[in-house]
Order: sequence, then C-alpha cells, then structure tokens
Amino acid sequence: MESLFWVLLASAFSLLMFKLLNTFHRTRTLPPGPRSWPLIGNLNLIGHLLHQSLHKLSQTYGELMYLKFGSTPVVVASSPEMAKQILRTHDRIFASRPQLAAGRYTTYNYSDIAWAPFGPFWAQGRKIYLNKIFSSTKLDSCKHIRVEEIRSFVSRLHASSGNSIVLKDHVSRANLSVISRIVLGRKYFSESRDEKEIVTFDEFREMLDELFLLNGVLNVGDWMPWLGFMDLQGYVKRMKAVCKRFDRFHDHVLEEHRARMKAEGEGFEAKDMVDVLLEMADDPSLEVKLDTNGVKGFTHDLIAGGTDTASTTVEWAMSELIKQPHLIKKATNELNRVIGRERWVEEADFPNLPFIDSILKETMRLHPVAVLLAPHLALEDCIVAGYDIAKGTTVFINTWSIGRDSNVWDDPHSFRPERFLGRDVDVKGQHFELLPFGSGRRMCPGYNLGLKMMRSALGNLLHGFHWNLGQDMKIEDIDMEEVYGLSTQRKLPLVVVPEPRLPAHLYN
Repeated sequence: MESLFWVLLASAFSLLMFKLLNTFHRTRTLPPGPRSWPLIGNLNLIGHLLHQSLHKLSQTYGELMYLKFGSTPVVVASSPEMAKQILRTHDRIFASRPQLAAGRYTTYNYSDIAWAPFGPFWAQGRKIYLNKIFSSTKLDSCKHIRVEEIRSFVSRLHASSGNSIVLKDHVSRANLSVISRIVLGRKYFSESRDEKEIVTFDEFREMLDELFLLNGVLNVGDWMPWLGFMDLQGYVKRMKAVCKRFDRFHDHVLEEHRARMKAEGEGFEAKDMVDVLLEMADDPSLEVKLDTNGVKGFTHDLIAGGTDTASTTVEWAMSELIKQPHLIKKATNELNRVIGRERWVEEADFPNLPFIDSILKETMRLHPVAVLLAPHLALEDCIVAGYDIAKGTTVFINTWSIGRDSNVWDDPHSFRPERFLGRDVDVKGQHFELLPFGSGRRMCPGYNLGLKMMRSALGNLLHGFHWNLGQDMKIEDIDMEEVYGLSTQRKLPLVVVPEPRLPAHLYN
C-alpha cells in the first residue's frame, strides 16, 4: 500500500512538471518568423547572398525575426530601433560571438578582437587597441606615413593616365602600404619583380580576399554540428589553407621584429604596432598572458580590417559617382573652392568638405562593407521589444536592410549624398540608422583610422583626376552586383580611365 502511494505521488509530480514545462513553452513569446523544418531549420530559405535573403524575409516577418539555422536559434534585427536594442540597451548581454569555424581556423582559435568571446582576453585586447594602438596620439604620429603613401598613390595613377585601370588594385595597394608601415614598420610585400619579399602584392591581396570571403560564408557545419566533420562545402579546408599562408607571413614578421628587440636590448623603442604588441606580450602585469598566437591574431585584424574596409568603400563610392556625373561636378566644385588647384587634399581639410563626407556616408548607407555586422551571441536570456531571446541565440544586425528602410530614408534605393547635408548623422555608433563600424562594446576600434584613409583616398581621387569609362563601356553597363563575405565587394571590379585635372608638377 505504501509503495502504491509513492508511485501515485511520483506520477502526480511528473504530471505537474509536464504541465509547468508546457505552460512555459506556450507562454514564451518568440519574434515572428517562418516555420522551420526538422534538422535544417530555415536554411532552405537562404540564398547565396545571405543579407538579401534575410532582408526579403524581414519584409514578411518584421524588424525582429526568429529563424533556425539547422539546430541553432537565430534572431535578425533589421531596423535602427532593433539594432539599438541589441547594441545599446542590452549591449552586455549580446557582447559575445558565436564560436564559428572562421574564428577557430583563421584567427588562431579566437585569439583576436573580432572573433574572441566576451571575457578577460577580449576586454584586455580592446583596451590595448584603444589605448596603445588607435589613440589620437598614435594616429597623429603616423600622419606622415599616410601623406607619403597618398602622394605615391596619385603619382602611380598619373603614370596610368589615359589607360584603363582596375581602380581597386590601386586603392588597395595604397591602403595596404599605409597599414603595413603603421602596423609592421615597413612594407612586407614586393611591388616589382626586382624586390625580394616573402609575398608579392598580388599574393597578399589574394590572401586577404580569401580571408574575407571565408569569414562571411554560411558554413553548414557551424549550424548543423553533426555534419561538421564532413566539411561538405570545403570551407574548413580553405580556412586552414589560408591560415597556413598567413602564419608563414606572421612568423617572418615576428622573427624580424624579435631580432631587432634582441639586438637593441635595453635601448629598444617601439616603432610600430607589432613592436607594441611584443612589448605587451613581455609585460608580466597583464591580466591575461598575450602569447604568440595573440600577437598574430591582433596583427591579423589590423592588417585585414585596415586594408579591405577602406578600399571596398572607395570603390563603391566611385562606382556610384561615375553613374551620376553631376555628383562628381558638385564634388569637384567643393574641392576647387576649399582646396584650390595648387595642392592636394589634407586631413585637416575634412571638416570643410561636407559634400565629400556626405558621399562617403551615402556609400556606407547603400553599400555597407559589413552588410551583416559580425554575429553576436546572447550570454543569457533576455527580452527585446517584448520578445524572448534565449541564451545561446545568434543575433545578426542587417545593416543592408537598415540602409533600405523606407521608414528612415526617403527614396532609399537611390544614391543621393545630399540627404546627409545639414543632417546630424555620424558613423561612430551613436546613430543606429548608419552603422558601418557597428556600435557598443563590439564596435570596430579602428574606425578613426579607417575614416582618415577613406576620406584621403576619395578626396584626392576626385580632386586629382577626371574619370571616364573604357571606350566600349557606357554608364548603364556598370554592374553593381555584390559578392557576399565578411566584407561585401563588387562582383566585377570597376575599370576606369584617369585623366589629370591639376597642374603637372603636383603629380611628381
């Protein structure tokens, strides 16, 4: 009789727990979204351009949308208000990153700032970036490098006057030269056959293109872990291969820097950012030891982020401007008025060039380099706009959608720089309708350097040259298709013909 009592009691308890759990699941309010399939979730709805697929779905399901990628819950924010909720209101909760294959295999097992999970290592790295590498004092001390490389940049363009060029090749070379000298102390790539370096410029650019593509791909193994070992798309194999190539490069750089440190002994002074990182690695007071992989990971971020973001944005800007010659005329009128025709655009001129600034903002609105900000991870359960977001949910901010939100922008699909004139909207993470560098704790720490390089490149391209298309091309032939990756580039490079518009002596 006594045993029957315990059986009945256990049954009643089990029934009560079942009802309580069911009640919890029924009352949990998820954001709207499409019905998911077993095993694959909603991956069947995703095309080759992830951001555009998510944008299309958001037109049906709204500004905060719930999906499943395989077995992983995913939330997509597609409006300024929802971005603000994630990046400011609940910034701490969404301050981490999901552990995807790209971070594991291309950044030394998350030993960088971009992919590192929220915690002491990431916090220490961010502090090093802000205080030691991207401080105003440090950026000012490198100004001469940016000036010298811009002069070399316009000189090379002048040498190609009248000939068709791939514009991004020239902009990338200039940006990589600046970043290499600031971060590494010198250029570690050869620019001609006579130079002997560990990589050529073309090889290094190819490595960067592959890196950015692989850091943005939708790798099935990340979302369906039981398939990960098969590497069905071959992405992990490619990640390991490109990491091996970068590792050889980083080993060469670090070996050279350590040799100089050893040779100079106590008289050693840091001359570049790698020197700073190596000094930090020897600092016993650091909360988290910065090992060799950490130095490589941080260097990796600095080179890749500093090179690709600026060159991609400038290429998109020039693509849009060439399609609308009246905008180039308006820009050159401003440059003639402020700069004149006897010198180049300098960094001190930026505040006096509002239309050039508006062109860049409009480019970053319509063609954000990061069409989806690097994914965030919910560290705990949270309520956003009345919806339950569970711990472990991956969150995407679709800046491509935000830039096309007709509730925010008039005629959002048209390139109209004038919309920013007299409008108090910056790109520093405080205005959530324009987030090219993100916002909050995970905002890009090097945005100031990126802006300086973009403004200098675009300003001097417009100031120094007339721009034409090749003989067989018309404006309507300019293809504006995208290729998705961590940065979203033109599918076909922009090919143009430069002609000088300033006195000849300025190009020497």
